[in-house]
Order: sequence, then structure tokens, then C-alpha cells
Amino acid sequence: MKRRKVNPILFSLLIMFFSFSGCFGIYSFADKPIRLVADGKDITSLASPIVENGRTLVPIRFITEELGGKVNWNDKEKRVTIEKDSLLVDLKIDSHLVSYKDGEKNYSLIDVPPKIIKGRTFVPLRFVSNALGVGVEWDETNRTVYIDSSKGSTMEPFFNIKISTLENGQVINGKTDLQIELPEGNLTNAKEIKYLLLDPKTAEGFVIARGEDLTDKYTWIPSLEEKGEKVLVAALYDEKGKFLAGDAISLNMDVNPTVSLMGVTEGETLEDTISLGADTSFLASYVKYEITNLDTGKTNVIGEDIPLDPYGLYNWEPKISQNGNYSFKVIAYDGDDKPYESQEIKAKVQISPKLALSGVSEGQIINKPVNLLATRNFEVNETQYILRNPSSGKEEVLAQVPYGDYKWFPGPEISGEREVLVRVVDTKGVSHESEPIKVTLTGNPIILLEGAGPNQVLREPTKLKIKSNINLDSVTYVLTNRDTGKEKIIAADKEPSAEVVYTPTKGDIGYWNIQAIGKANGDKIKSESIPIRVFLGETYKPLPIIEKDKYLDLASGLAEDSWEKTGMSAALQTAQSILESGWGQSVPVDKYSGKLSYNLFGIKGKGSKGSVTLNTSEVYNGKTYYVDADFRSYNNVRESWADHKNFLLNSTRYEPFKEVMHNSTQGAWALKRTGYATDPEYALKLMKIIKQYNLQKLDKVSI
Repeated sequence: MKRRKVNPILFSLLIMFFSFSGCFGIYSFADKPIRLVADGKDITSLASPIVENGRTLVPIRFITEELGGKVNWNDKEKRVTIEKDSLLVDLKIDSHLVSYKDGEKNYSLIDVPPKIIKGRTFVPLRFVSNALGVGVEWDETNRTVYIDSSKGSTMEPFFNIKISTLENGQVINGKTDLQIELPEGNLTNAKEIKYLLLDPKTAEGFVIARGEDLTDKYTWIPSLEEKGEKVLVAALYDEKGKFLAGDAISLNMDVNPTVSLMGVTEGETLEDTISLGADTSFLASYVKYEITNLDTGKTNVIGEDIPLDPYGLYNWEPKISQNGNYSFKVIAYDGDDKPYESQEIKAKVQISPKLALSGVSEGQIINKPVNLLATRNFEVNETQYILRNPSSGKEEVLAQVPYGDYKWFPGPEISGEREVLVRVVDTKGVSHESEPIKVTLTGNPIILLEGAGPNQVLREPTKLKIKSNINLDSVTYVLTNRDTGKEKIIAADKEPSAEVVYTPTKGDIGYWNIQAIGKANGDKIKSESIPIRVFLGETYKPLPIIEKDKYLDLASGLAEDSWEKTGMSAALQTAQSILESGWGQSVPVDKYSGKLSYNLFGIKGKGSKGSVTLNTSEVYNGKTYYVDADFRSYNNVRESWADHKNFLLNSTRYEPFKEVMHNSTQGAWALKRTGYATDPEYALKLMKIIKQYNLQKLDKVSI
């Protein structure tokens, strides 16, 4: 059905009526009720108008039947169908979405959704004119609305907004741009746009794009699960999430799943690191890359063990030995793990030799051991780590090995500015040299204590040893009480290479500094004084906050509430909380007091109820150990849930996540890509939970 043009005079009368109705409160209308006359018959007693929030609502059934139409009610679906002549109108209680069919089917949004009042369906008066195509006049003197079926009217959209990138009835084959036309100066209180893909039967569906730039162009990657007729809605909301205006059109979903490989072009010669990516016409769950050496016939599948991010890049760094002719292909998988392959792209890999020194950085002050390593893309027979005096050019070979790293701990005999580089000889006998890196040597004797780290809590026997850049005669290990200054010798005058075991006792409980003191030619050299704590009492372990079989209801309820407020996928929120808290069975408590944190997401710092102390891992002098750390504590799980959303939404680090957080699949990969978790399978685990427990239903929306 074509959209009909409005009669300017009639439209002016309607505007006057709406303005007039908005000027009176409920009591004035109670004293002077509005009369309703349909085709000359006063039906006020059957269909008395109601004024709510300045809008006049009327019962649609009595008006329609008085004009010769028919109204059907589906109680199960809460749906009203209006039939008049060749026109069929379909609307649902509490939904702004309405369909009109008069040959061609169209969708529209109304400003006030139909509602049930005392068992009757009420609609905005203006909807009567649009739906039934009849004339509506307002008699201000007699406070009467006249509805006249002998006078035609045209259907005029409620909102001056139009989806500009798509046409009504358009077929969607793949990735699609979404954009609206919004008259300048219109709806200045609108703060967010959401594009919704809805089922026309239920008026429910999913957010497919969203953002704060109302007229920006958004990219929609459709799911293969969406098939057949759908309704695309562009809806504008104010800062409190209240619907303001929008447009709706019909679409036919017939996605053709295609995959293209990015990063390589046919016949290209590749001379550097190759960044591979996937461009899909559909929402992909993960990808794999096939790289085949055409000269040897060997195929390497990247992502075979741990599938890769379909929305990120994979960097392949071939070695000289891998030069040759190749074919590249990407395979994308949908939500059912069904694969779709791209076309093969053939290219030549022609990498030049690259050599660099890692383990030190430009301008670094060397005051502890460093691990020198030659990073290269070719095989070698000999590797030399070189120390060079930039003033004299004199070189010293620190180490010569066939290949591999070298741990360098410079002694006090050398001080000042130096250059460090690596020189190698490849399998063909050709010498290669890295760019030199300038460093500063302190020239100080140094002793490092290994086995304990800053703020470590010691509860059991601990192995201690030292490393030094000079030859020591002996080593003594000392504890100094931080409160009293009292010293305790753990071990005295030990062989420098010997390992010492410290076993804490009850008398050691408290806060100490631990230090190694070496002797060399009568001089004392002290290590850094490391603060530690000795604790031998009871510690508390994580606790459940609810029965495991009840956790899903708790989490999904919190997630759905947050989804309404933040636009972050409720399915993804729920899956994250399940993964992070072990279904609510492993919620952190203070290890010393047993205080429950209600921290469902393991966020460090201070929460609404302070902090709890937990173990966390740190690295000191190349060794991993556990220390006490503060984690956020809350009064209840609701506070924890809200704080986690603020943590993600208020950090620039997670900007890429915020752009796709309405979609659980894209959001899961964006969390992984922005470094939320180091687990390479983090996104895959979230998606598995969502699929296994059908959490996607939590993201359903309506209009």
C-alpha cells in the first residue's frame, strides 16, 4: 500500500485538537467530557475518549464497527486485527509497531502504543485516521470529535524520520549499511539510536546496531539464523531510554554466506609480516586460516587448536626458509560450526633476512640480569652477543653459542655507556649484524635475592638463593622486623651458590624485611631489602553466594536489567559472570577475615564496601610468586554487577568493545581483543556458555 499524502486542512485541525487537549488536566475533561461522533452517530457512551499525558486515546473497536469495519482479538498474542474493505491493520498491545496491508504491506511506528483500559483497546485518535483512512474533524466550540468515513484521509507517518539506506521490502543478502535521515534541529533530546530487527508476528527481535551519533552510518553483519520476512526499526531514545521517534520498513532476509580473505592480493609478492583477516557477509563465530606451500604441498592450518577472532587480524611472520609460492584461504564458521571457505589467493613469499637484538631497550640502565636473544627469520650456525665501546669502537664477545639466548649480568669492572648487538653467521656462511642498542652500565657490585618477592606472604618452607655480578666469599640471610627492628639470622656465612631453606615459625609471625648480605674481600654487599609477611593462621577460601542451580536465574535477572540501562548484551553479561565466578560458587572472600566480597568479576581495587585481600601472582627477579592484593568488595551482587558495567563503559581501553557490546558474539571477541582476559579461549568459552544455555533469548527486545 502506498503512503498517502495528508490533507493540509485536516492535519491543521488535528494539530489544533492535540494542542487543545494538552492544555487541560484530567479534572477539566471530567467536567466537560469530549464527545465522539462517528458517521453522524454519537458513540460517546460506547467509546468515550480518555486523555493521558496530554494525548487523546479512543477505543478502536467501537469506532471501527460503527464505520463498517471488523476487529479481531487474539488474547494469547495480545494482538488486534482491523479489517475494513481491502485494508488490514495489525497492531499489538504495548507495541509501537503497526502493519498496514492494502495490496502492499507497510510498517509504521505510532507515538503511543495500544493499551488495554478496562478491558478495551485504546489507541491514539490520530491512528484512527491513519488506519481507517477516514476524515477526522475537531469542533472546539462543542468539544466534539467528528469521524466521517465519507471523507478520505491520507496516511501520514507519526515521525519525520526515514531509513535512508534501504527500501521497503528489500532483500538482505549480507553485510549492510544502516542510516537515517533526520531533519536538522529535530529531536534535540534524542541521545541514542538503535536499529532493531524484529519478527513481524511477535514484534520482538534483537538490536543489530546502536550508537550515540544519530545520523552516522552503522554496519550490520546479519546472522544466518535470521530468515524470511523481518521488520527493521530505527528507533531514537532520550538519555533515560524513553522511545521518542523512529521509522520501520519490511525486509526479506536471504543472506548468502560468503567469505573473503583480507591482507593478500592475487599475484602479490609478500616481503614482510602478513596481516590476514576475514570479511564475511554473515555473523561468524570464529575463523581458521589455511596457508599452503605450493612448492612442497604442505598445508598449515592456523587456528586448528584454538580458533581465531573473525573480527581481528592474524599476523604471520614467515622465515627465510619458508620463501616460495603459496596459496591462502580463510574459513569462517557460523553459530552452528558450519564452515564457509573463501577463494584461494596465490602469492609469492619473498622475505629478506631480518636480525634484531631483544632483551634490552635503548637507553636502559643495566642493574640486574638481562636475557639477550637474537630475533631472526633465518637459520644460523653461530651467534655472538657483542658489547661495544662507542667511543673507541672496541668490542667484547659476551657469549658465543650456535643459537639461543644468553643471560648477561654485567660486573662492576665495566661502567658507563656501551652498545649491545648480536652478530650471526647463517647456514651459507654469510655474516649478519643487528643494529646496536645503547645501554648504561652502573659499574656497581650487585647481589640479588631470589625466592621471595615484595609483599609476599610466607606460610611454608621457602627456598632462598642469590645471584651476583661478583665473586662472593659467603652469604648471610637476615630477617628484620618492621615494627621492632629486631633482626633474625636465617642462615649465616653460607656458600654463595648454596640454596637455603627458610621455614617460618610461630615466633616469626608478623611483618619483616628479608635481605641477603654477601662478603667479598672483607666488604659487605647487600641485596634489596624485600618486605614480606609471615602468616601461619587460618585462611579463608572463596564461597558460594547461592545454590548453583539458582545462579542462572539470579544472573540473568541482573543482566536483563543492565541490558535495558546500558545496551550491553545480557547474554554476554550472564556468560561472563558464570565464567568468572564459577556459577556463583567461587566468589572471593578476604583470606584473613572471611569477609564476603560479592565480587563476581574479579576486579581489583576498592568497591562500595572497601576491599578484600586475595592472592595474586607477581614476578620479581624473573620468578613468579604470590602476594596479597586488594580486590573490590560490595554490599551485594547488584552493586558488583553495576560496577563491572561501569568498569567497561568508562574505560577508553574498551572503546572497541562498546561499539559492538549489543552483540554477544562480536562483544566476546572484542573483550578478548582489548585484553580483558589473557586466556586465548576466553571468547570461545563465553560463546559456548551462551549457546549451551540458550542465553541469546536474554537479548530479545521489542518496540
